[in-house]
Amino acid sequence: MFRPKLFTLLKNRPEEFKIQNIMREIMVGLIISFISIPLSIALAIASGVSIEKGLITGVVAGIIVSVFGGSRVQIAGPTGAFVVIVYGIVQKFGVDGLIVATAMAGIILVVMGFLKFGSVLKYIPDPLVIGFTSGIAVVLFSTQINDFLGLNLRNIPSEFIPQWKLYFENITNINFQTIALGIGSLLFIAFYPKKFKFLPASLAVIIITTIAVKVFNFNVDTIYTHFGDISKNISFAPKIPSVTVDMFLALLPSALIIAFLAAIESLLSAVVADGMIEKKHRSNTEVIAQGMANVASSIFGGIPATGAIARTSAGITNGAKTPVAGIANAFFIFIAMILFMKYVQLIPMVVLAVILFNVAYRMVDFRAFSEINKAPLSDSIVLITTFLLTVFVNLVYAIEIGVILASVLFMKRMSDITNITAIDQENELEDEIEEAGGEIDKKIFVKDVVVHEITGAFFFGAASTFVEYMENIKQCKVIIIRMRKVPVMDATGYNALYKIHKRCKKTNTRLILCGIEKQPLKLLTKYNFINDIGRENICLNLNSALIQADKYVKSLAKK
Repeated sequence: MFRPKLFTLLKNRPEEFKIQNIMREIMVGLIISFISIPLSIALAIASGVSIEKGLITGVVAGIIVSVFGGSRVQIAGPTGAFVVIVYGIVQKFGVDGLIVATAMAGIILVVMGFLKFGSVLKYIPDPLVIGFTSGIAVVLFSTQINDFLGLNLRNIPSEFIPQWKLYFENITNINFQTIALGIGSLLFIAFYPKKFKFLPASLAVIIITTIAVKVFNFNVDTIYTHFGDISKNISFAPKIPSVTVDMFLALLPSALIIAFLAAIESLLSAVVADGMIEKKHRSNTEVIAQGMANVASSIFGGIPATGAIARTSAGITNGAKTPVAGIANAFFIFIAMILFMKYVQLIPMVVLAVILFNVAYRMVDFRAFSEINKAPLSDSIVLITTFLLTVFVNLVYAIEIGVILASVLFMKRMSDITNITAIDQENELEDEIEEAGGEIDKKIFVKDVVVHEITGAFFFGAASTFVEYMENIKQCKVIIIRMRKVPVMDATGYNALYKIHKRCKKTNTRLILCGIEKQPLKLLTKYNFINDIGRENICLNLNSALIQADKYVKSLAKK
């Protein structure tokens, strides 16, 4: 159940931890930290908290996921997926509320992992994931307009429409030096040479713009002017929030959403990593580790964390093969917090906004939107609905309604492909009678026996249609129901079959089932339906059912 990859590798593959391999992993960790540090800072600010909370998350969650996770190369930390929900929590409940919600989410994740939900989460449909991920990207982009335009606004609403209303009301306060620096940063990242892998574009642009602002004394907002001197606030001391029962209940929906997002994104990242290193992750172990990481992050005053696809992919690209790279990444973030925070405070806010613009851009699946007219209508409805709800309402409603809508449309699709059809002498029945050896009287099957076949899943979405169909069958002596194309049946499907069985008993009509698949047969056996209907009326195939029906009709004629 809970088998961390690091422990397995130490036991079964000790050669991977030779000194030269460890040194390689440490260097990879240093390279990843160049990506993690600016992103952790930017995401913390976008979430409405001070920058050290993002860095603390990168350290604490990074170590725990690398040590206890189910993937060899997963890199954990704060990600853009949480910005919207975290910002809303901080606005309403403050930092104490965020600590409580993050801890609750962590506990939920641990429970999900031990209940093996990690294996179930892969069934979440892509349109739902794409819809809310792209919606989050739009909202994340929106939250950075203030810093990009240099409006210097405080207490910005978390809702999309009020945000833009506030921006337009203050559009005359634009700082043109800020915009110029922002546009220059965007162009720098867009045209940054890919061959400079040792220094990521995000870190390079931060270094260059920070020096430029200091040397030329640009009038732009920096982390220091925005938050004050935070270098004195660095602390890994445990944080104990004040919490009430009302706060706990109010935060439960948000905690569930954080847990859902953390599980989905970490497993998506692990799947991407599997494809790159040709290995397999352990999904339930990964979910448990993510839960542990979020609980620990909350204890030390951090924010929600999960596996980060960009950082994980960067690690693999640079040669990561074991969890040591993730541990080294966390260690280098810690070093930066302790030694370089006074320099970090000089970073312009507009550059962090540009970095988050880039994050938001990468979160949107433009291909899915460009091909939306080619997708099934139900998938398009789920994607668009989830996207719009995420942007214009909130993430909680978006996921709740999206999941419900996806489930309902899936059931509708399944019920649409479940058919009940009559088999007559014009097609298959005549061939079956001939295959039975010619001993069956064809006239009987014109008058006294009807054959119907169910195709598709026999579940609650199709049960009422089946009952309605069967109740309209003409009066006859034998009804044969062929079930060779019914892969699954649920309790509602059984109840529908039982209703027809009772109706047949009242009208002295014999009911015969044939070609029953393994799962439906097992279900009918558990309900004792096999004995109720009589084992002689459960036939292996249509041939044997036809012979049984023929004998029964002839026996009635002799009476």
